[in-house]
Amino acid sequence: MEKETAQYNEEQKQLKQVIEKKYGKTTEQLYDEREKRANDAIELMEPDRMPITINADPARYTNIQRSAAYYDPIGWKRAVRKITLDFEPDLCNAGLPTSGAAMEMLGVTNRLWPGGPLPPDYEYQFEEMEFLKEDEIDMYLTDPTDCMIRRILPRIYKSLEPLTNLPPLGLMMQGFDGITPMFATPEFAQAAAALAKAGKETQKFRETIGNSYGDLEYLGFPPYSQLGVGGIGGAPYDTVSSFLRGMKGAMLDMYRQPERLIKLCDTILDRRIALAVRPEPLKSGKPRRIGMPLWRGDKSFMSEKQFDTFYWPGLKRALQAVIDLGCVPIPVFEAEFGDRLERLLELPKGKIIASIEYVDLVKARDILKGHTCLMVRGPFSLKKASPREVVDCYKDIFDRYGKGGGIFLNIRLPDDCSIDTIQSMLNEIKDYVRY
Repeated sequence: MEKETAQYNEEQKQLKQVIEKKYGKTTEQLYDEREKRANDAIELMEPDRMPITINADPARYTNIQRSAAYYDPIGWKRAVRKITLDFEPDLCNAGLPTSGAAMEMLGVTNRLWPGGPLPPDYEYQFEEMEFLKEDEIDMYLTDPTDCMIRRILPRIYKSLEPLTNLPPLGLMMQGFDGITPMFATPEFAQAAAALAKAGKETQKFRETIGNSYGDLEYLGFPPYSQLGVGGIGGAPYDTVSSFLRGMKGAMLDMYRQPERLIKLCDTILDRRIALAVRPEPLKSGKPRRIGMPLWRGDKSFMSEKQFDTFYWPGLKRALQAVIDLGCVPIPVFEAEFGDRLERLLELPKGKIIASIEYVDLVKARDILKGHTCLMVRGPFSLKKASPREVVDCYKDIFDRYGKGGGIFLNIRLPDDCSIDTIQSMLNEIKDYVRY
């Protein structure tokens, strides 16, 4: 692996020289140009042209399988680098690779990934379960750490099932030696061995994957966003719904125990904010952008009243906390939110990128123009569209809504096109969306 890493690093140096020769500029200058373009849009000004990000699956446009993100870190980095250099977005995305071997050793139950439980060319899947039972909510509210160790983690990770045998540890200032025979049992020995092996695999994977975003920055591409930086996360209701109570449990809680559901959301967010760390700014000195996927606050999951009661208060606090940490949050509204986007007017002007579906564009631009930067994701139908239809769609967005700045294009690529065709398509879009 060391030899392969050294070869990858040598490729980086050679690619940097190729890029600088091609453009007659240093990669640092190219980075600054792209970063300025993005920040002008965030700050609601007109940049030289509308900034572009690209929605591309590395496995679709390279010869690598999706399992590489979990079992072949160097191969994955090469694939991400290739589509970044081929498509040249203003902001890049390096994905979220992690060690599949470590997850296998831990016995992960809520995720299915290619190369592990799924075939190597399948897409990652998440399985929701009720990891926090209805009668355990008070236990979590009283002592989240104890509940996490003895109830939730053993359900998420099969290797940690012996932790359910632990007594409450919150008051064990003395007498811990009395429970040590438990750790000599085969069950705990197996758990300890699994943790040690998973730790070694994760460390090896991280050392190999390195700083994927840093590798792309070296070649002149600023990061689109970095999930988890700062530690705030998104809407706490999403956390409760997908990671603790499950969708069914959280929905029933809205009717059966609304006060406890609100308290559960508040407890999670309070702890996140208390533990949050202000990250270093980007090398340009500008704030880091923090991705914030949102998936349970749209009309198909809750009413307007429920949104205002259970979802928006936590999301608003989370967005403000990220801003207070000196970062730019990117709330990714993963469905039609409609009038609910108006709540963003309650937050500071020019401090957020609202990533929205195409169906929300008309309403969002009308409500938020001059206050909040938008990132418009093209309709899903573009995946089956012709290159001309894709180009015409984004030209239309620019013509109708692009004037005045404050807007990004997130390009949704057609599935069945060659790299050359996509490059021509993207070049035409970039040339057209100049101010």
